[in-house]
Amino acid sequence: MTLEAVIQAQARISPHIHRTPVLTSRRLNDEAQASLFFKAENLQKVGAFKARGALNAVLSLDSDTLARGVATHSSGNHGAALAYAASIVGVTAHVVMPEDSLPNKIAAVRGYGGKLTVCKPTLAAREAACETIVRETGATEIHPYDDDRIITGQGTAALELLSQTEKLDLIITPVGGGGLLAGTAVVAKDARVSVIAAEPAEADDAYMSWLAGKRILPESTYTIADGLRTGLGERNFAIIQSHIDDVLLVTEEAIIHATHHLMHTLKTVVEPSAAVPMAAILQNPDTFAGKRVGVILSGGNLNLNAPPWLPSLGAE
Repeated sequence: MTLEAVIQAQARISPHIHRTPVLTSRRLNDEAQASLFFKAENLQKVGAFKARGALNAVLSLDSDTLARGVATHSSGNHGAALAYAASIVGVTAHVVMPEDSLPNKIAAVRGYGGKLTVCKPTLAAREAACETIVRETGATEIHPYDDDRIITGQGTAALELLSQTEKLDLIITPVGGGGLLAGTAVVAKDARVSVIAAEPAEADDAYMSWLAGKRILPESTYTIADGLRTGLGERNFAIIQSHIDDVLLVTEEAIIHATHHLMHTLKTVVEPSAAVPMAAILQNPDTFAGKRVGVILSGGNLNLNAPPWLPSLGAE
């Protein structure tokens, strides 16, 4: 897993993705007492950074392999990204999603032409259903995060961010399966930029793994950050353990507040998973004060028919 592999991924996927902007806000800088640079992957194709990894994986396959299609399991964004990538090369994408997936994310998978299978909302059920599809169809599984091609593809977001900003002190990303974090860490280490992960306290397997020095699989958990409800990947953990500086936990209330606050201040739609880093910044001011901080806004696929605001927050 090298910087060169990320650079190659960037060349491979660049015709099919957006070079997303970097947003800033004096108000948020004043609150954090830091200079914050938001990499707006919520404005990426399919509304999330996941387009990068899925495209890199699909475009890395040879024609004979592609002809049999691709398959994955996903809470939503990776499934939509794989369906999008498959549509570019004209093959079938089989996508397994848990029955509690957000309706807008299910619609996105179908909208990009994905062949949807719904399963029980457990990682074991997702994996079993995907395994069955692969066995029956001959499709190639593209794991949502525990795949070198996915990791290097996701790392292109950080590669772009560093080219769009002057010297950063650190980058903070959310962590679920760990593909974005691991790819970011590979890029940042070469640039001598620190990396911090932000994770919901209700889905803290990355934090527990970080402390224990070994991968700890999550028990059944729930967080409003639906994109982070999965367990840390094996490949990802190995990179994270040696490359990142810290994992910060945030409360559900902090995630909801940060989601609302980012949308109001940056005037852009973000989903709760994308707001987890901002929640960590607001909960840990001493860690970020006085620093130049890159913040990857991982996605913007919020269910606008049922936004997750706490009634007590009110309008700002």
